[in-house]
Amino acid sequence: MKKARQPVFYLLFFSGLIFILFLIMQPLSVIHFRDYITVIFPEGIVGTDERNLLLIIQALMLVIVLPVYILTFVFSWKYNANNPKGSYDPDLVDNTAAEFIWWGVPLILTAIVSVLTWVKTHQLDPFKPLESDRKPLTVQVIALQWKWLFLYPEQQVASLNFLQIPVDTPIRFEITADAPMNSFWIPDLGGQIYAMPKMKTILNLMASNTGDFRGSSANISGEGFASMHFITRSSTDEDFQKWITEAKESSQKLDFKSYNQLTSPSQGNPATTYSLQDTHLFEQIINKYMHPIAKE
Repeated sequence: MKKARQPVFYLLFFSGLIFILFLIMQPLSVIHFRDYITVIFPEGIVGTDERNLLLIIQALMLVIVLPVYILTFVFSWKYNANNPKGSYDPDLVDNTAAEFIWWGVPLILTAIVSVLTWVKTHQLDPFKPLESDRKPLTVQVIALQWKWLFLYPEQQVASLNFLQIPVDTPIRFEITADAPMNSFWIPDLGGQIYAMPKMKTILNLMASNTGDFRGSSANISGEGFASMHFITRSSTDEDFQKWITEAKESSQKLDFKSYNQLTSPSQGNPATTYSLQDTHLFEQIINKYMHPIAKE
């Protein structure tokens, strides 16, 4: 082996060796990977559809990328100056078959990706209700500085930095903000959606398994951003109803007056449950930013 090629050889050799050792040291279970890449191992039907779309598109793109990488090494080996069997024809032009391959295949795959993305984008519209034989649960979400407030208007309870939902039940999130613009995100269940003052956005999600999932802010919103996270607990219907009953009996009462005290910026707030005294609190929060209509 020539000295000029030795550094490249050793670089590739040791890189491959390190990669193999990493695979051997890691258990063949996906549990460790799931802790870091939750969007690849979702626990909800929306997240699963989004993950599948991502993988399908990646696979279609690899149809182009992999042959390019393979042919790069093949051509480098076949046509290098030290290969006596390599043939080079400088007068070879206008190869019809080759033209069809390197223009036609990418064009077809681009069309497939475009149509697939367009169709799935409409299917995964966050405003679109999820199909289920169970009645959807409405949860109203308010992004504050730097905490999350959840209102259950039908159940007349509320919670701070804690969200409990029944498994296999469509959840209709109505989202707004009473602070700088933020983003509501539960990676295990689906994609994020923005929370903005004076506006209401909708996000429909559903958990397909029980467990505790991390919810967080996906939009930098100041010094308390890092601690602006919450637990999403997907439970059985019995456990959910038990939690609702306990929340109704809470000594903490939430109405518009106590809510205004809660809006003060704070960090690291513990999970707290409230008995919701005003079922129209969400609308009042949005309307507080509305300007009165000028009289002519």
